[in-house]
Amino acid sequence: MHKVNIKDIAEESWTSPKGKFKGSSKEISIALGRKSKSTDLMERHPFDVELTRIPPGATPYPYHSHSAQWEFYLVVSGRGVVRDESGTTPIEAGDSFIFIPGQAHQLTNDGAEDLVFYTIADNPIGESWHYPDSNKWIAQTPKRTVLRAHAGDYYDGEE
Repeated sequence: MHKVNIKDIAEESWTSPKGKFKGSSKEISIALGRKSKSTDLMERHPFDVELTRIPPGATPYPYHSHSAQWEFYLVVSGRGVVRDESGTTPIEAGDSFIFIPGQAHQLTNDGAEDLVFYTIADNPIGESWHYPDSNKWIAQTPKRTVLRAHAGDYYDGEE
């Protein structure tokens, strides 16, 4: 058995170039040995677990959908809102929700303390993402590739 404790996993932070998107996470599955680029499910793992922390007033990533991936969320602490096709829904500690493939979504911390949540997602091979606000697609390749009529950057059209 391979065991890790969350307190021992390094938290990795990110901020988009213009600062519109930011957050941090602890990649639990990676700490447990997940090799995300492998096609072998014994190395890739059939699901991915991440603990994410979003500071007050922040949004971690652009509004997007996944072509094949399911994502389950469990809010540990804080408050926020989730944007989807029907509008926005308030969330708080104890709430859980799921997004099916093709369902666009985005979380924002509109509270006064950090919004902390677990994300558990399956790991479909050949995953791609769609960003409705910028009409952009990202195709899963060994190196993430952004597609439009021309190659673009991840945050192109988002900030």
